[in-house]
Amino acid sequence: MEKLYTGRWVRRYHPSDESPIRLVCLPHAGGSAPFYFPMSQSLAPAVDVLSVQYPGRQDRRDEPGITDIGVYADRLTAELVPWLDRPLALFGHSMGAVLAFEVTRRLERDHGVSPVRIFASGRRSPSSFRHETVHLRDDDGIVAEMRALSGTDSRILGDEEILRMVLPAIRSDYTAIENYRAALEDTVLAPVTVLTGDADPRTSREEADAWERHTTGGFGIHRFPGGHFFLASHQERIMKLVSEELAAAARRG
Repeated sequence: MEKLYTGRWVRRYHPSDESPIRLVCLPHAGGSAPFYFPMSQSLAPAVDVLSVQYPGRQDRRDEPGITDIGVYADRLTAELVPWLDRPLALFGHSMGAVLAFEVTRRLERDHGVSPVRIFASGRRSPSSFRHETVHLRDDDGIVAEMRALSGTDSRILGDEEILRMVLPAIRSDYTAIENYRAALEDTVLAPVTVLTGDADPRTSREEADAWERHTTGGFGIHRFPGGHFFLASHQERIMKLVSEELAAAARRG
């Protein structure tokens, strides 16, 4: 039987039980599972897409947010264990890219499973640290950051009541990602495909290239015109890229 809601972490908008491969999609800081609805719709039924819903937002707003990437990765890895019955890939944007990397480390170390590919979008490499303090700002300061990155629907930004409901989760996410550290020697076996905007204020060209240091598998990088949320303007091209790479992985078994 097809499952749409499978626990609190996973959403399957277009369940594809016969597909040969799965893709786990991880949102950005403050993001939620529906961000990946278009990707799920585009890739089904060839790919079974699992969209992750973090705690502290939407239908999980009664839960406290998580303020540590290690805890995030531990909990998410445990949730993904039942889904390891076929080849798995991960797509993460911004904070989600770091989570994809850390979940992969845990899958390889603790479960002997290496994802067929990590798609790391809109994020500098794990060891490319910047001192950032958005999580320490007041509410108006966090909203200003969200507006600057153009990652949040302007209709939500204009609704004070809705905004105040989601700000605790956003602050938790920023606390987690801004305090994250990784060493140069932290690597995964899985190949990594990086997607980056050429005008992203949060990821330089060199910081995106540095992802290559963190994999002993294959590496590729694709640059797109645009800022931090370049994917919104290049959906068709990105869907094609992801589809082709996953199809090749499925053919390899």
